[in-house]
Amino acid sequence: MPTAAAPKKPAPQDWHPSDIKAALDKAGWSLRQLGFEHGYTGDSSLSEVFRRAWPKAEGIIASAIGLRPQEIWPSRYDANGNPNRRRGRAPKRPAHASCKATTRAGGRNPQKAAGA
Repeated sequence: MPTAAAPKKPAPQDWHPSDIKAALDKAGWSLRQLGFEHGYTGDSSLSEVFRRAWPKAEGIIASAIGLRPQEIWPSRYDANGNPNRRRGRAPKRPAHASCKATTRAGGRNPQKAAGA
């Protein structure tokens, strides 16, 4: 007789942007005011955090609300509270063998021509 699997714990969901804005409003902030306070001059600088992960902005918003960023955006952090994403640009992929550059001298690979 097969045993029933235990129900999986639902994945934690990030706060809805409207909930974050409402919490900021209750704390006496708007995204624009908070951005200006931290040196961001664009009108919608911190609102970028709603479209992509941005640890610095997440920390600014969370501290204004009085929470930790992983409480607001649990999908963006691991169990230890570290961001679960790469930093910086993605590494370049190695070129495929058929895509190697050829020289002007007869279209041969200079390494192969030298006996390498």
